[in-house]
Amino acid sequence: MTAAEKPSVLFVCVHNAGRSQMAAAFLSHLSGGRIEVRSAGSAPADSVNPAAVEAMKEIGIDMSLEIPKVLTTQAVKDSDVVITMGCGDACPFFPGKRYEDWKLEDPAGQGIDGVRPIRDEIRARIENLIADLLPAS
Repeated sequence: MTAAEKPSVLFVCVHNAGRSQMAAAFLSHLSGGRIEVRSAGSAPADSVNPAAVEAMKEIGIDMSLEIPKVLTTQAVKDSDVVITMGCGDACPFFPGKRYEDWKLEDPAGQGIDGVRPIRDEIRARIENLIADLLPAS
């Protein structure tokens, strides 16, 4: 990655319906477009978790038009950082990539009260990731 290129991050969870969608939305929103953002799932759901959409809407981030996407080898190849959230061995591995596994509770089946703390933990991790990828100039 050269200084002129934007860093790129791929968030992966099984269904691409909750954690990875919230992480991608936070990174897009908080980085102001300075980081390329992707998200995908090893077994994508039919739709994004409505409680996750609602939790993000509460803080002014609209995920209502997002749809779960299937994880592709190309998406991993095209990303500088791959952050998994419980997808296990389904995520392809390429030497030279930065991999992180974020242990986060799954918001599936939880109401808004259960999703808020997960959302807030994701936001804190995203803020740290941005500080790491975009050092102050």
